[in-house]
Formats: sequence, C-alpha cells, structure tokens
Amino acid sequence: MTLLSKRQQPDARGCIQQITPQTAGWHYVGFAAYQLNQGQRLTLESHDNELCLVLVAGLASVKTRQGEFPRIGKRLSPFERTPPWSVYVPPGDCVEVLADTNLELAVCSAPATGGGLPARLIAADDVGIEQRGKGRNKRLVHNILPDSQPADCLLVVEVYTDEGDTSSYPSHKHDQKHSADETYLEETYYHRFDPPQGFAMQRVYTDDRSLDECMAAYNQDVVMVPRGYHPVATMAGYDNYYLNVMAGPVRRWKFTWEKDHVWVNSDSYPRR
Repeated sequence: MTLLSKRQQPDARGCIQQITPQTAGWHYVGFAAYQLNQGQRLTLESHDNELCLVLVAGLASVKTRQGEFPRIGKRLSPFERTPPWSVYVPPGDCVEVLADTNLELAVCSAPATGGGLPARLIAADDVGIEQRGKGRNKRLVHNILPDSQPADCLLVVEVYTDEGDTSSYPSHKHDQKHSADETYLEETYYHRFDPPQGFAMQRVYTDDRSLDECMAAYNQDVVMVPRGYHPVATMAGYDNYYLNVMAGPVRRWKFTWEKDHVWVNSDSYPRR
C-alpha cells in the first residue's frame, strides 16, 4: 500500500484526511484533519482511544463531558510559528468543537491503555520550544504532548523547516519492539507549506531496502511511517511545517541513527 495519503476535498463534516490503524495497516496511530468554516460544529466520540486535538490554525471553543474550554487558540496560520493550543481527550468521552473562526483542526488518536486521565487544555505556554540541528539541518520544534507529559500512548510534536533545509535528519528510526536502543513507534507526518503550492520530498526506507519509497508531499498531505528511516527535504522557496503523531506499546521516543549519516551531528559539520 502507498505511504502517502493525499488531501481530499472537505466532506460534509469538513474532513480532508482520515487515517485509522485499519486503513494504515498498523496498530496504534490514527490521524484526521478538518477544515471547518466559522460557526461550524464538529462532534467526536473518543471510544477506546485517547485524542489530542491540535488547533493548527484558527480559534475554537471545545467542550467535553469533563470540561469546557471556550475560545482557545491564537494563531491564524501555523506559519506564525507560535505554539498551538490543544485539548487532550480521554477514552469514553465526547467532544464538541465550535469553530469561532475558520479552523484547521488535527485530531490525533491512539488506543488508551489506562483511561484514568482527565480532559485537559494544553495552552501555548505549556508547549516546549526547542531548536534542533545546525547548518542546513536546522528546525524549530514545538513539543505539544511529549513523553514527559501525561498520556497513555500518544506523542505529538510539530516541526518547522526552512526552505532548502532537511529535517528528521540525520536519518533515524524507531521500529524495534524488543531493543535497548529503540522503541516501536508508528508515525504520521501532516505537511503544510508556505506558499501553499510548495512540496517536500520524504523518503521512508529500511536498512535492507525491503521498504524504500520516496514521495512528494504537498500541502495537507500525510506521509505514513510504519518502520524505517524517514528524512524530509524541503524545496527552495517553500517553508515546511509538519505535525507528527507517534504511538506504540511503550510511550517513549527512543531511536537510533543511520550509521552512514550520523556524522552530520558531529562537530565536523558543516563540511566544506
């Protein structure tokens, strides 16, 4: 199956992306994206999953059975590069979203293993900001739901990469279930571009090349990473944003570098 999910025209509920463990052929990560008009409402049931609702762009009022979070959000575009507002929703809950402005909403999901956590607001001030890399491998990271914050399974982060730079690089992987060096984490990349007609190249590949796909991801496309390395290269003229969702049996981000390229992290880089 293809690892690239192309953006669809909004359906009656505003959905433009819908990925489930069943459609992806894996066990943990679900992802959906919605484009809602101002005043439009969206109702979601979490069932046996935990959810993290990320306001990619726009303002919204969110209500669950456990709490109300009126008129949250601030940025109207992800390329303002300010941290987003999000809402964590536990299993067995119902959430209603009212778009207070035109709204781009990401719904990240994974199986809940505990279910004892309450619904909570993740405000912009709660999001960790991090600069990674150097040279042509720099990016800005917003840690929305890292493994240092409570959740059962989900890990959620957003990343900004400037035009012509690489990201998720040096190539790394997290696909081993019984390893001291890695955790098994499925992953999705929800891509956005500025200007929006841009694209990036993303490769997903394993050491033995039994999986080796290179894809052109356009605005609001999703790349799925079931295993292997997964670097991203942006095109000149187009800044890239992506929202990552990861989940697996152990909620910890632990990975290994591809040996051929680990030198890019060393003091000898950039090499002239």
